[in-house]
Amino acid sequence: MRRTVVAALLLLTASGPALAQPRAVIELFTSQGCSSCPPADKMMSGWAQDPTLIALSLPVDYWDYLGWKDTLANHTFSQRQRAYSEARGDRAVYTPQIVVDGVHHAVGSNGDEVRRAIEIAGARANVLTVPVGISGKDGAYSVSLGKTTLKGEVWIVPVERAAKVTIDRGENIGQTVTYSNVARGFRKIADYDGSAATLSLKPSDISAPGADSFVVLVQASTSGKPGAILGAAMQR
Repeated sequence: MRRTVVAALLLLTASGPALAQPRAVIELFTSQGCSSCPPADKMMSGWAQDPTLIALSLPVDYWDYLGWKDTLANHTFSQRQRAYSEARGDRAVYTPQIVVDGVHHAVGSNGDEVRRAIEIAGARANVLTVPVGISGKDGAYSVSLGKTTLKGEVWIVPVERAAKVTIDRGENIGQTVTYSNVARGFRKIADYDGSAATLSLKPSDISAPGADSFVVLVQASTSGKPGAILGAAMQR
């Protein structure tokens, strides 16, 4: 059920969870059936270990016809990637593609290009300016949102921190690839109206097959298409 964040559900105080903004949110659109993706997947392991970044792998399904069905793919991620391209207006959809902060894309295997994308996206107005905090443990978590003038949507992304896959057919036949911070779902749980507030998460909000962590995204939306990521946090 969607829950609207209304004013003053919980004012953030010094006793509440620490609110910190990451340097960037990186989404890697990848596929087990893409021959040029393993270098990006390997590079992603480094991004995922950087505590100043939130790095997510989003396996897509549109290369499945090449002879190997991606075991981690979710059609929702393919739709999200295409919606990003439509929102930017460039229609650029490819793998490996990284989208930074919801506003800028880069070739996922090109470290210099990704670092430039992080700088460019970080200079955009409103990007990662909503403080987001996660508190709790053992499945009982709450999310705190700082007060701003912005509006957006609150999404929960269950994450599998490391998924090792041996590929038996297709362009990457014989390779074993470890995928980092694999998204195992994408769930909108609330609308954010700019008020300082808290949301209590249900176990079903953060659970998914293989998931052992989760990410919270506050993201702008225009005409149903994803926009700038306004705030983010990861339960590590």
